[in-house]
Amino acid sequence: MGNKIPWTKSLWGVLGGLACFFMTTGCQSVQTTEVADRKIEWAEIDTFFTPPPPYRNEMGAFRSPLKFYDGREVKSPDEWPARRAEILGYWMDKMGQWPDFLDQQELTIVSSETRENFVQHKVRFKWLPEEETEGYLLIPKDLVSPSSAVITVFYEPETAIGVGGKPHRDFAYQLAKRGFVTLSLGTKEASAAQEYALYYPSIEDAKIQPLSALGYAAANAWYALAKRPEVDSSRIGIVGHSFGGKWAMFASCLFDKFACAAWSDPGIVFQNDRPSINYWEPWYLGYHPKPWRKRGLITEENPAFGLYPNLIKEGHDLHELHALMAPRPFLVSGGSEDPVQQWRALNHTVAINRLLGYEKRVAMTNRPLHDPNPESNEVIYRFFELYLNR
Repeated sequence: MGNKIPWTKSLWGVLGGLACFFMTTGCQSVQTTEVADRKIEWAEIDTFFTPPPPYRNEMGAFRSPLKFYDGREVKSPDEWPARRAEILGYWMDKMGQWPDFLDQQELTIVSSETRENFVQHKVRFKWLPEEETEGYLLIPKDLVSPSSAVITVFYEPETAIGVGGKPHRDFAYQLAKRGFVTLSLGTKEASAAQEYALYYPSIEDAKIQPLSALGYAAANAWYALAKRPEVDSSRIGIVGHSFGGKWAMFASCLFDKFACAAWSDPGIVFQNDRPSINYWEPWYLGYHPKPWRKRGLITEENPAFGLYPNLIKEGHDLHELHALMAPRPFLVSGGSEDPVQQWRALNHTVAINRLLGYEKRVAMTNRPLHDPNPESNEVIYRFFELYLNR
């Protein structure tokens, strides 16, 4: 079934079609959700959930996640849980096992203020066993509880609530205005020190790769947010841009209680020729004790250390983590680091979902620049409305 909306049109033009109830191409099933006090029918959204013709069924050089590491193929849905466990086990063993979840705590409210149609609470909770953080909990005034919620992650928590920061990164603020409970988090102190991530148990001797530690922290945030009476724990998503996109990707892939996720231009696969897709850095997957390598591309004079070069040597890539999302939906809001060609990686998760009997679970939009814009963000918000407001 072909697209009615050409891929060459701007996202803004596409969104005009979306606003007109997502003109369909004769789909077989319709999903319904409540958005802005009205029923909207969601039908096929081929523009976002279907690759353009050059990339349909193109799998690139990626090793299929539907093959066990010993070469056996996954041939039925019943075999997928074992393969999924194998992938998760490999990555957790390599990155370091997480401590027990901090699943009994609640968010402590530090202060509160009213903004527009929501109340903003400054909150505190423990995201590592020995480390607290502060963030912002935004609760719409006219909320019908229990409601859907989204955790936002970035370098610091203020940008996502619309206080300072660059434009179009205010995900928590925009989603709260649309009726979502949101929790904005960030590594403010670490970012100020140019250490960016989290280090457990210490930065001198981290036992978990820092990017995985961020995922663990987001999981603990999920537990704290899920205890709020306003929140439906089965409808919590996560979103982030760039550094936050990497964080949201690892959190949602490694922790399956996130109902869905949106990753804004994180670099969804390894690339050694893109300085922003820098998973080799010590604050992501290349941890080593200080003094750290000089920031930048890998060269003979400035090699990568730690786990990252071993993952590359053994032929692993991030599409294996994407596979852990199935059948949970996710959206890649792609920019300069995640162009349309990345469908080659995403098609592997599409294939898993198809085996499991699911369609429309993997989506991607594309813009030329790394920065988010109103058009790309609108799709993120519509995506969460589709998959969380049921």
